[in-house]
Amino acid sequence: MKYGVCNWIFGGEPLSETAARLASLGYDGVELAGDLKKYKASEVKAVMGDHGLAVLSITPENVDLAHLDEKVWDEAVDYYLRLLDFAAELGKPIVCCHGAVGRIRAVSTYKEEWAVYVKAVQRIGQRAEGLGLQVAMEVLNRYEAHLLNTAQEAVRFVEEVGCSSVGILLDAYHMNIEEADLRSAILRAKDHLVLFHAADSNRQAVGRGHTDFLGLMRTLKGIGYDGSIIVECTASGPDPFTPVKGEGWRDEVNRYVAESIGALRMYEELA
Repeated sequence: MKYGVCNWIFGGEPLSETAARLASLGYDGVELAGDLKKYKASEVKAVMGDHGLAVLSITPENVDLAHLDEKVWDEAVDYYLRLLDFAAELGKPIVCCHGAVGRIRAVSTYKEEWAVYVKAVQRIGQRAEGLGLQVAMEVLNRYEAHLLNTAQEAVRFVEEVGCSSVGILLDAYHMNIEEADLRSAILRAKDHLVLFHAADSNRQAVGRGHTDFLGLMRTLKGIGYDGSIIVECTASGPDPFTPVKGEGWRDEVNRYVAESIGALRMYEELA
């Protein structure tokens, strides 16, 4: 398996600083924030190359693929199409995809929004297939999104989309909230699982909560998962939508990232 970190958790830190730290800790790469105004593919590739890292996946910006307003929906789809082009230039990392983070209820109806979400991802998936890219539908908890909260819902969604380029991203932190059994959720998603996010039950470093990561690692190995595991922990404090918490947040995040790679490699060896 390869190990990376979502670079959005470091706030606005320059990518070169993040890359240097992650390389020194033994990570393989990053999940890059999909800010198309901030990053140019050639510059990102140069930074990653300087530190022997890869862009393993991309975090999308917060656009709304499930909105019934045609203008909002068109802008969201257009963003993802441009994000796919960007990914193709970077070396074909996995492109993560999710609904509008922070929208926890339907503006119209759940059924209508599910339908337009499927339609949007079908268009994205078709473009991804043409570019040889993989899209990963992220499963988020009910306090951050109203669509795709469980592995079961995600399986139903990707099978309805029907594109070979569209798979599932499970996140141990979100699973801890929504799933009755985390290992069973992995088994349910196994045929579609293409990416995995790691943070403990309190969204701190792997090993600081009550999530059974050894069991999760054994289950991942059991299904033959050999993709990336991306660390996405945040400093303690309110507001899950920003990495910038109280005083000392950056030191806390750096400590968690250092702890997590050691814990994950240990669990992989034990599994």
